[in-house]
Amino acid sequence: MRCVILSQDSGDLLQHPRRNLGNRYRSQSQKFVGLANRDRSRFDENMSWAEQNARQAILHDFTDERNWRCLADIKVILGDGDGLCALLEDVFSILGRDSDNIEQLKGIDFLKLGLELLEAAFARDPLEPDIWWDALGKGDSINANIEEFVSRCKRLDFTDQRANIIFGRRIERLRDSGYTDIFIELSKHLLAHRPNNHELWMELGRLHERRSEVDEAWMCYDHVQNIRDHLTPRDDFLTRLTGKMDGEEKQPWSQPTVEKRDQFLDQMLKLSQRVSKPNMIPENPLPDVEESVSIHPDLIRLQELIDNEDYSEAFFLSRRLVAQGEDWAEEWLVKAKLGFGE
Repeated sequence: MRCVILSQDSGDLLQHPRRNLGNRYRSQSQKFVGLANRDRSRFDENMSWAEQNARQAILHDFTDERNWRCLADIKVILGDGDGLCALLEDVFSILGRDSDNIEQLKGIDFLKLGLELLEAAFARDPLEPDIWWDALGKGDSINANIEEFVSRCKRLDFTDQRANIIFGRRIERLRDSGYTDIFIELSKHLLAHRPNNHELWMELGRLHERRSEVDEAWMCYDHVQNIRDHLTPRDDFLTRLTGKMDGEEKQPWSQPTVEKRDQFLDQMLKLSQRVSKPNMIPENPLPDVEESVSIHPDLIRLQELIDNEDYSEAFFLSRRLVAQGEDWAEEWLVKAKLGFGE
């Protein structure tokens, strides 16, 4: 059975969950369910309002498990098995599209087992980062669980913005608990899937700055300033850096070399390639091109990526080319960012 994913673009509508609005809409939804039970003559109308408010609760705060349970309960009351399937697909999308989870959706009776499957998903992957962190345990067990989490993250899909937020908050708990190297490693995986996550770039840059990893910090801040041109963290960092050096160390500093930037961007490009879609574009999609004209192979590749909506790989490839002095790639960098909705 083919299920339509609920509000597939809803994760792109809101940068941050708004818990107060989520609570308000969920409360309204529950009130309409109560009205529907008390007044059977207006059952359909009240349940329609209940479902609409439950959807709004998830839209405004997808990190609260109660909002998902509220809508799932309504789907069961309405006997909407396809809708419950769609809801579960949406939940698994924000949990990284784990193949183990997706496999469970095949051939089950959603009205009978859907709620149980939803609870099992939340038991394994709590949306609240503090609950998730506490579930890792203490002592020797926490290190084994963190190792398993790192391995799992490397095979998950974080292209959904909501998944980036959920797992971004988890790795922040790792960073705050002293697992800074793991935070850096997993941040790059999240950013390879959604390079327009400027807040995670900022956090990564601040960590590199605290560790006195100057070039790495500059490159992270440079990404932020490239993605959000109204922000100036790269310039602010340079001011802090040169001011400190002029006042204390008296050592000159210049931005990372092209070779180092190329190495960094090549690493991010390779990470993004792991989640690229199968290439369904003709080998040479460029129209009306004379055979005698030499076409840059990266230009062909960029057009293939954009046409195939592989914006992450296109972003890092075009950034790498721009860093190498290929000014023509600026146009494709803009197209990649537009693909993210920037």
